[in-house]
Amino acid sequence: MHPSPLLGPIVALVAWSIVMLVWHAVARSPIVRGRLRDDAGEGDSEREGRPNWRTNNYLHLMGQPTIFYAIVFALVLMGFDRPINLYLAWGYVGLRIAHSIARETVRDLRLRDILFLLATVCLACLTVHAGLFLLHHHG
Repeated sequence: MHPSPLLGPIVALVAWSIVMLVWHAVARSPIVRGRLRDDAGEGDSEREGRPNWRTNNYLHLMGQPTIFYAIVFALVLMGFDRPINLYLAWGYVGLRIAHSIARETVRDLRLRDILFLLATVCLACLTVHAGLFLLHHHG
């Protein structure tokens, strides 16, 4: 038995989440920042500003994507890995990666909102497909 092609987007998004975790850890590293934080709290104000962008970016990959994982696993279990669902799943992953990169680089809120909205549309379509499949194949 060959694994469902829908597992690819799941693996890719988990891998991207790990990349963002490492990126966050390296960016917060005292070696990268060029100085050590002292016990008196030097660097606390820095933790409240720019570096939190990366923390928030990583946390965003722990939020809505958990729903993505659930619905894609449901589609896999139903055997409903049709091309449209594969395209939507890869679209979701690509848009979430683009969203992460936009958060780290351009910081354009409008662009991030558009990318997030488009990813959410992909997720909603996957969910509707799963629901319709269940309705159609129930009893």
